[in-house]
Amino acid sequence: MGFKLEFALHTLEFKFDAGTSRGVLKTKDAWILKLTHTKMPDLVGYGEVSTIDRLSHDYQLDFKVELELLAEEIRGSRLPESSEQVYKLVQNLVDEQKPAIRFGLETALLDLINGGGFQIFKNDFFQKERRIPINGLIWMGEEKFMLDQIDEKLKKGFKCLKMKIGAIDFETELKILGSIREKFSADELTLRVDANGAFRTQDVLLKLDQLAQFDLHSIEQPIMPRQYHAMQLTCKRSPVPVALDEELIGVFDKKEKRKLLSGINPPYIILKPSLLGGFHATKEWIDLAEELKIGWWITSALESNIGLNAICQFTAEYQNLPHQGLGTGQLYTNNFYSPLTIDGEEIYYHENFSWDLSALKFIK
Repeated sequence: MGFKLEFALHTLEFKFDAGTSRGVLKTKDAWILKLTHTKMPDLVGYGEVSTIDRLSHDYQLDFKVELELLAEEIRGSRLPESSEQVYKLVQNLVDEQKPAIRFGLETALLDLINGGGFQIFKNDFFQKERRIPINGLIWMGEEKFMLDQIDEKLKKGFKCLKMKIGAIDFETELKILGSIREKFSADELTLRVDANGAFRTQDVLLKLDQLAQFDLHSIEQPIMPRQYHAMQLTCKRSPVPVALDEELIGVFDKKEKRKLLSGINPPYIILKPSLLGGFHATKEWIDLAEELKIGWWITSALESNIGLNAICQFTAEYQNLPHQGLGTGQLYTNNFYSPLTIDGEEIYYHENFSWDLSALKFIK
């Protein structure tokens, strides 16, 4: 009696070689959770345990073993009745050092208690097709490949582009940014860049000086994380506003979060719920950022549409949003069919489309 947790491994396949400063991604594993409870036998809650190699805090775990243990531990747990009870149950069952599992279990539980229909939060994104503005993501690669992506995004109506930098020749990257700015001013097109920690501390400010000529909105994680004083200095002196990203991964204690943000004092932080430990953990970061007058936005971290749907709904708990990073669902050849729809530079939940998870074979 009680909870029944099943899970299935789904390997997502990229439509192209997705280049980052940490290497090229061709596939990505997603563990899909299926949660039921004897008190509500006709309802199912779905979640996703999503990690990225060498980036996620817990990517080295044996997730089959971890999820088998979780299935036993949750079996006799009491059914939560509110989101706060969900967060407490997850904290009791899953160690904070396993943020991806916390994210997946939170999502499945919230789905289940909200009716089992992929409604994770009760807001106007799910119920009224509210649209969220998103940036167009430009992946690293050969110059022509990057320029083709830029042209495609501009034709679709994107007013904010985020370009991955740091993996190819820096002069070529400057040339590409320059070609964009020759056509579109900062008033016409917002440009963000993401270095994923690619720059060296000894010359980061020189590179940021060169990037400043392009009127960039921000640069994500210019140097590798865990270089506290170097990042503090970079944020203070950079002519391009800095956004912390990887810097937040692996920081779980609220006091440590406050210490990090107040000490480094970045203009922005980037929030990826599946890497930070779920929605309760992400909300802690948001509350602290707003208290300290630090800007923020939310991005997905290469989840399937199951995880992306949950992140979109969480994002919609907030109003007056700038461009968010929620456009990654179209990266795969074998993502799940879902109501998530991108129209121009906006993502929304289309009421006439449905989910298809028939490809999954769950381990019971």
